[in-house]
Amino acid sequence: MPRVVQPSLPSVVLVSGMRFKMSERSLFAVLLRSPWWVSFLAALAVALVARLLLPAHLFLFGAVGGFPFLVVGCVAAWRQWHAPSQAQVDETLVTVQAMSWREFSTLLAEAFQLDGYLVKPLPGPAADLVVAKVGSHALVSGRRWKAAHQGVEPLRELVAAVQTHGEARQAVFVTAGDLSDNALDYARSNSVQVLSGPALVQLLLPALRERKSGK
Repeated sequence: MPRVVQPSLPSVVLVSGMRFKMSERSLFAVLLRSPWWVSFLAALAVALVARLLLPAHLFLFGAVGGFPFLVVGCVAAWRQWHAPSQAQVDETLVTVQAMSWREFSTLLAEAFQLDGYLVKPLPGPAADLVVAKVGSHALVSGRRWKAAHQGVEPLRELVAAVQTHGEARQAVFVTAGDLSDNALDYARSNSVQVLSGPALVQLLLPALRERKSGK
């Protein structure tokens, strides 16, 4: 979670799951969405400022302040290196939009399982799957994946389902289409992870590849 509030989804170190979240407007969240080299330039800038302003014996202490930028740069580089190409995104979205709900729900469950989640079906109109692993327990809604444009109502239903569920604390909304501006605002303000576009394709590709290799 992540087309989507940026391929990713509120800023999380994902697609591989809902590891941790941060404010989309925070500096590190912005850097995660930027080219990887921007973070390395920020780290270099911190080192240069430390060199200019601090005595020589304190330089290393000041330069260490750039270490978080190096970490973010490495994470951004990893994500960008492994991100699907635009051609893969377009081809995969066309493929999943041609599926029936039974086919797509099975693929979605397989994708979460390959990402390390325990997956259970959840009957009901608001959510379709319960996915869980250490540190993450979420309800997933994907039944409306074919709709070209999504409004606020299915997101509200999903959030309400999470609030009444005994264990789940997170909401994941899956769509091969787009969300309205109001829906995106609602997702942000209610911590709904939206999987669409590149983030959705990145989740689904391992399952699709495994199917092909198994043939």
